[in-house]
Amino acid sequence: MRWTFILMASCALAQTSQSPTDPMRAAREKQQASVARQREAVRKQAQTVGAWLEPGRGVDPVDPANLPDPASASGSASQAPCDPLGDESIAPIIDIAAKAQSVQPNLLRAVIEQESRFRPCAVSPKGAKGLMQLMPDTAAELGVSDAFDPTENIQAGAKYLRQLLEKYKGDLPQALGAYNAGPSTVDQAGGIPNIRETRDYVKSIIDKLGITHIDLPSIPMPKPIEN
Repeated sequence: MRWTFILMASCALAQTSQSPTDPMRAAREKQQASVARQREAVRKQAQTVGAWLEPGRGVDPVDPANLPDPASASGSASQAPCDPLGDESIAPIIDIAAKAQSVQPNLLRAVIEQESRFRPCAVSPKGAKGLMQLMPDTAAELGVSDAFDPTENIQAGAKYLRQLLEKYKGDLPQALGAYNAGPSTVDQAGGIPNIRETRDYVKSIIDKLGITHIDLPSIPMPKPIEN
């Protein structure tokens, strides 16, 4: 009887410790399965992205060979579209990365939303990858091994954003401009470059943060072509 009781107690303990209702475990499994599906979607998208770009435009198409193998992620890969991560998955990652780099969580969230709309498999025509759209060179400098991994991408993106804030002495618009267009472009311009995409990018994030006391210089309208 004594051994029967011990066996029953052990089984009950094992079931409790492996309970599938563990919220963190369930969130991790859901995230891993989602990323696996999305990586496969990126792989298929990359096979045709070259057809959307005109040659000689200075934009490098995505090379499928450089994408991570979806089989390396947990969960079964499929042809599902690139779905955004839910708040229950991404919020803890943002909070941890923000605390580690001493940046505001809402700033990280605004950058992620602007960069990828919370899609971990997002790939730009220029090759930027993941939630915070890290360029390959930047990702390599930050020690990123898998730009499609949400945790690794956000941690690296937060670190890079912190570096830019330090470089520009806390000037948020300049740091955001550098995140979008590159520090060298901002340095050459002596501020936010006169590039509509970059200025729209900065303004959009500033608006998301609800900041109203920052005035961004307007972009001059192009002159009409005279016949």
